Amino acid sequence: MKKEIVLKHATILAAYLFVVWGLYRLLFKLPEEVEELFVKPIIWLAPVVFFLKKENQTISSLGISGKKLFPAIYFVIGLGALFTIEGLIINFVKYGGLNFTANLGEKSVLASLGISFATAFSEEISFRGYLFNRLWWALGNEWLANVLTSICWSLIHIPITFFVWEMELGAAGAYLVLIFLFGMGSAFVFARTRNVFSSIFLHVLWEWPIILFR
Repeated sequence: MKKEIVLKHATILAAYLFVVWGLYRLLFKLPEEVEELFVKPIIWLAPVVFFLKKENQTISSLGISGKKLFPAIYFVIGLGALFTIEGLIINFVKYGGLNFTANLGEKSVLASLGISFATAFSEEISFRGYLFNRLWWALGNEWLANVLTSICWSLIHIPITFFVWEMELGAAGAYLVLIFLFGMGSAFVFARTRNVFSSIFLHVLWEWPIILFR
């Protein structure tokens, strides 16, 4: 498979997600459970499956594997506390203070974890499993691929920042920086383990306090 083709597919996927998911955020606002469990997997994962077939690759090329699963979990636990704290910082940035009560009566702990896993699965398969992995292979430079993927990761969060949460410019900028840092950390973990479930677990630790405490 030619590197130029892989770069083309990665670019198309990134542009597609930014435009299509951005338009969705602008035009629709369904219940979070519907968006994360049904809408997002269709919009985000369908093109990944399409490109896998065009490249004649299997899901193992996305880092979907049982290999090194437990080392991946241990590695994530080591970094999990850091990104849980970052999730709380994002909560602070969004609301101008730590909001520990708003969702406690609306979503159970299990429900919030379920939404977190659904979100993490779609987003990490698309970004770390496909985009980062392809860019890394095509460019031959882990950190360049990481930075480029993390920039795209931040850009994809612009629509929800302004269209859904309606953040002010300063808070939005701080939030997007934190998003970028998480993207870097998630790709770093993936590069060490080559298992996308490590990124998914890390994402859950980061996402869960954002969902539960808002």
